[in-house]
Amino acid sequence: MDNLRTLFIFGLLIVSLLLWEAWQNDYVRPQQQAAEQAEQTVATNDVTAQAELPDLPAAQSADALPDVPQAQLADSGADKIHVKTDVMDLHIATQGGDIRNLALLKYAVSSEQPDTPVQFLNDTASHFFVTQSGLRAEGAAPTHYEKYRAEHNDYTLQEGQDELKVPLYWQADNGLQVVKTYTFKRDSYVVDVDYQVLNYSGDSFSAYPYAQLNRNRGDDGSMFIYTYTGAVFSSESNKYEKVKFEDLDDTAFNRNVTEGWAAMLQHYFVAAIVPPQDQQQKGFYGKSINGSNYTAGVRMPAISAEAGEQASASYRMYLGPKKHDRLENVADNLQLTVDYGILTIISEPLFWVMQWIHKLTNNWGWSIVFLTVLIKLAFYRLSAASYRSMASMRKLTPKLASLKERYGDDKQQFNKAMMDLYRTEKINPLGGCLPILVQMPVFLAFYWVLVESIELRQADFILWIHDLTAMDPYFILPVLFGLSMWFQQRLNPAPQDPAQAMMMKIFPLVFTVFFAFFPAGLVLYWVVNNVLSIAQQWYITRKMGAL
Repeated sequence: MDNLRTLFIFGLLIVSLLLWEAWQNDYVRPQQQAAEQAEQTVATNDVTAQAELPDLPAAQSADALPDVPQAQLADSGADKIHVKTDVMDLHIATQGGDIRNLALLKYAVSSEQPDTPVQFLNDTASHFFVTQSGLRAEGAAPTHYEKYRAEHNDYTLQEGQDELKVPLYWQADNGLQVVKTYTFKRDSYVVDVDYQVLNYSGDSFSAYPYAQLNRNRGDDGSMFIYTYTGAVFSSESNKYEKVKFEDLDDTAFNRNVTEGWAAMLQHYFVAAIVPPQDQQQKGFYGKSINGSNYTAGVRMPAISAEAGEQASASYRMYLGPKKHDRLENVADNLQLTVDYGILTIISEPLFWVMQWIHKLTNNWGWSIVFLTVLIKLAFYRLSAASYRSMASMRKLTPKLASLKERYGDDKQQFNKAMMDLYRTEKINPLGGCLPILVQMPVFLAFYWVLVESIELRQADFILWIHDLTAMDPYFILPVLFGLSMWFQQRLNPAPQDPAQAMMMKIFPLVFTVFFAFFPAGLVLYWVVNNVLSIAQQWYITRKMGAL
């Protein structure tokens, strides 16, 4: 039993090391990089890549074209067009007509910088993440390399205005005209993109619309990554398919689908391209660009326009936080980007309960506390069996000490005598471990809820805790955790091996140091869980006369 307990504790220690390293990757190092990054814009041709598209089909007829007034084609003279809504502050580059900078106004960089919004999309060297789209044809067409013109340099969603349209104009020498229109809506992270082709060229025109997300890897940090950053595709055959950057380095991703979406994920935020779900065949693709940048995109069905006719195409993008209620309304399975991993089947119900509690308390910290209580109640009987086993073994401590004294350093004889004693007293030495192992999936699932749920990001609790996803600034919760762990050890049977006993004494201090770097919400969960466990174990141990 002592050996098993030691292995179990070593396992917890290793897990804690990994979680601590992940916490460094997710919070500490990104903030250091943000402070040090150079604000130098990368040249477009160095980091962009054109989608590889198949041959074009034969042109099809369309309706007659309306005339486009030449006044609308006046060049704004700006390299970027500024657009601001109530939730977004972004810039659209005239080259490609693509979004190259996007700040999320409702989400601050940190609780210490409440007035500095998260820069989700960016075209700097250290954090390159942009949207790209265009039309691909055998002849002239506006790919993401071509330059558009706009009516204005600045667009703002005004008070009382629910929708903002930003049209961009492109024209070829042969008379072909394309209008690319962005539509933004109030309190929405969904961006509609529409293409209207006006064919004044005198020849038939056919092209494939495409849209892609282009980003660099950034700083990989450690190999231990606990929040996924990379490409994800959803289709009728696979609702949620991760394609890691490493996989794209080896092989480009290509798949023909009729429905679904393509996305790039990072912690708390997602950029997704959602083509029309019209049962027409589309191509999903992902590729590595020189091992430094990566794309995830969609090739949409070809559009065609005979001379003097028009054609159109459209798609949607979601550029914002990974919140269940918003994602569910955009596309099927997009809510899976709130990535709880293999424990999603447990994590999702836990989040729903915690969200329900939040509606009653209006405080995510108290939601964690009460959900911890509910989890503890659900496992009350299982925990009781574990504590009864530990209490029984605690009562045997004097007899085990006597055996240890009798057999001295003869570990083989001591272990044999100890197992005989367990059989005589009808005690299962694994009785204290198995109930804990059964509960571990729930504990780990709850960990992922705390790590992945953006609702907890910068959420205030009480007193000194102003961000449940940041470290406790005064380390009060980690110290309370260490004290609770030490007190709980006092209720457990003491190891007979002096080395193990010494190890048990230093573990509370070691874990206190590790937990000092964990998010306050996670430490709060463990403190509450430990306090409830102590209360239950103390009651059972006292009732069995083992104190």
